[in-house]
Amino acid sequence: MLLAPRFDADDLAREQKVIIEEIKMVEDSPEELLGELFNSAYFPEHPLGLPIEGTPETVATFDRTTTANFHAHAYAPRNLVIAAAGNVQHEQLLELCERAFVAAATPTNDVQQHSQETPLVPPHAAAPLFVQHKPELEQAHLILATPWPSARDEDRYAASLLASVLGGGTSSRLWQAIREERGLAYSVGAAASGYHDTGVFHIYAGTSPEQADEVLDLALAELRRVLREPIGAEELQLVKDQAVASILLNLESTSARAGTLARQEMTHGRRITPDEIIRRLEAVTAADLQRVARARFQTESLAFGALGDLDGFMVDRERLEI
Repeated sequence: MLLAPRFDADDLAREQKVIIEEIKMVEDSPEELLGELFNSAYFPEHPLGLPIEGTPETVATFDRTTTANFHAHAYAPRNLVIAAAGNVQHEQLLELCERAFVAAATPTNDVQQHSQETPLVPPHAAAPLFVQHKPELEQAHLILATPWPSARDEDRYAASLLASVLGGGTSSRLWQAIREERGLAYSVGAAASGYHDTGVFHIYAGTSPEQADEVLDLALAELRRVLREPIGAEELQLVKDQAVASILLNLESTSARAGTLARQEMTHGRRITPDEIIRRLEAVTAADLQRVARARFQTESLAFGALGDLDGFMVDRERLEI
C-alpha cells in the first residue's frame, strides 16, 4: 500500500469528491476557517501558509499520473523513516523492510521513479493584523500569535513550559483570567507548534462580539505579566509535573512510542530518550521562561486575526503594545 499503491482511477475520482466536500466544510467551522486565513497571512507565499487539503480547484486537477508522480517523489525510500516499538527485534525489522523495498522496486511505465531533494525555503513569518467581518456568525473568534522556537531550538523546553503556563488547560493563566474568573469566553487557550526551522505560539479565544475587546486586552495583560514578573516556583513545578506525566503516559502506548521515534529521527536525526527530555524539562528555571518570553513577546512581532460579527472592531499595532 505504501510502496506500490494502485492509484485506481475510479478510487481517485471518488476520493476527490470526498476531499472537495471536506474542504468546503471548513466554511462551516469558524475556528478552522480562521486558522486557514491566519496561516495564509502569517506565512505568505510559503507551504506552511497553504491549506493542508488544498483547494477545490487544485484537488480537481489531480489524476492518476500526477498522483503517482507525486508519490514516487515524496515517498521515495530516501524520504522515509520506519520506526517500530513493542515486541520486535531490530534485525527482524531490517529484514522485513529489505524484503518490502525489493518487492516494490519495479518501476511502472507512467511513473517517474526518482527522488529529488526539494530545496527548503526558510519561512518568513509576517505580522498580519486583520479582522474579517462575518455577520452571520454568532461568536467572535480571535487569534493572537508570535514567532516561537523551532522543534530543534535549545529553548524548546522552556518554551513548551511557558506555553503551558499561559494556556495549557484549565489551570492556565488565560483560562483562569478569561473564562473561570470572568466568564468571557466559551473556549480559550494557547498552543505552540514547532517545525523544522520555525515555530508559532498562538492564543485562541471564542467569545461574543461584544466581549472581543475585553478578551484581547486580558490576553495582552497576561503576556505583559510574564514579561515583568518571574513565574513562581509552585506554578513552574506544576507545569513541569504535567509535562512529565504526559511523557510517561505516552510510554504506555506502543503506537505513540513508534510515532515519537519517527518524529525524533526526522527532526533530530537521533533518538531522544524520555529520561533526557525529563532532565531537560526539570532543568528549566523561571529565568529561562522569562528570557524566552522577552525574546518572543514583542509588539512588532505580534500577529492578530479575528473572524465574526465584528463590524467596527479594529486592531492596530498600537493596540498590541506590550
